[in-house]
Parts: sequence; C-alpha cells; structure tokens
Amino acid sequence: MKSSQRLYVLPSLSEGARITLDPYQAHYLTNVLRLNLGSEVLLFNGHDGEWAALIISTSKKGGEVVCVRQNRAQNSVPHLRLAFAPVKGDRTDYIVEKATELGASVIAPIITDRTIVRKVNIERFRGRCIEAAEQCGRMSVPDVVEAQPLSMLFNDLSVDEILLFADEAGDAMSIKDALETKPSKVTLLIGPEGGFTDAERTHLRACDHVRPVSLGPRILRADTATFAGLALVQSVWGDWK
Repeated sequence: MKSSQRLYVLPSLSEGARITLDPYQAHYLTNVLRLNLGSEVLLFNGHDGEWAALIISTSKKGGEVVCVRQNRAQNSVPHLRLAFAPVKGDRTDYIVEKATELGASVIAPIITDRTIVRKVNIERFRGRCIEAAEQCGRMSVPDVVEAQPLSMLFNDLSVDEILLFADEAGDAMSIKDALETKPSKVTLLIGPEGGFTDAERTHLRACDHVRPVSLGPRILRADTATFAGLALVQSVWGDWK
C-alpha cells in the first residue's frame, strides 16, 4: 500500500538506512492514517532529497522505517528571508505556514515600534514550518530565528543582499524594479498592523541595500502583504520564474 504522507526527519537518508520515528509520528501513521507494516511513506531532511521508506515497526514509544529508494534529489531554494512583525491572534501562525509554502528560506520575527505581539513561541513556529513543508512537497524546512528588534536586522545583512521593505507611503518602486540588479540574497520586511513609524521609514530609506517597495494601490493587512510580497519576489527573482 502506497502513501503520499511525507515526514521530516533529522537523520541522514540513504538506501537501507533505518530511521527511528518519534511517538507522535508513529501515532499519526498508524492511528490517524491507519497505515500498516509495509506501508510506504516519504522522508526528507533538507539535505539528502526525498526517500521512499517502508514502515517496519510501530509502538506507543515510536517506530522505525527503512529507506528503499530515492524519489527526488535534493534541490535548493533561493535565499529569501521573511522578516515580519508578529500580529494578533492565529494570523501569525498562518503567516509562518504560508511563508513556508511560498518558499521562504528564513523566517525572522521582528519587533518594531508599533508591534503589538512582542512574545512569540519559536518552537511553535518551527513545528508549523515542518507541517507545512511536509504537506506542500518542499524538501527543506525554513530556519526560524529568535525575535529581534528591527535595528538588529541590519546587522544580519550581507554585502550581496537586498532588503525590500513594504512601504505603505505609496511612492515606492515596484518589486520588479527593486530586484533588477539580481541580488544573490533577498530579505522581505513586512511591518506591523499599524505600519512603520515615520522615524523607522526614514531610517530604512537611508540605509544601503534597502529598497522601499510598493505592493499595489490598496492598503493590505499585514498577513495579506506578506503573501503578496513573497509571491511577487518569487515570480521575478526566486524559483517561480
């Protein structure tokens, strides 16, 4: 019996490798999906591609699968970092999930002057990323970094990186024009529900490697702006071309 169920695992994957499942993974396969011994699942770890594996044992304490063949070789994703201000309710979880599906390689919560949600659960975000990667078919999981103040973000920028910040002022350039130089790395910065302060906007516009960009003629919610921005970056610079 074949299954399209995909699991993210940490160990190296190769033909004949026996991979230990944690109790949650074993429970999900046997009690939720009702898979039996000998059923096939797909494994990935972000390094060794995607492997078909057979379930060889399960118990309340976990289980074990054995790799039988590589389905897909490992691919790479563009260095696209999403820096965003967390928002209220479950919309932040939704941002993390959809950013994974849209191909972000790094997810970085940012605290701005108007950020309302200042404490975030990074481990919860990582779990959301894993679930989204398993479901959408990508073969890597984004890195999730600890929340940091907006001022600290500039310390992480490399010389070959462009930072795009969604500027709601209405006089910014398009993402296509901002990426015309074809940088090797891109960071997309999305502000909080109340937008950036004038002081933050002034500072951002004065920094090297920073490009204010427009996301269209309408005012977008923070989560909508995130999805629109990621889609535009991927379509003109990333792996959607």
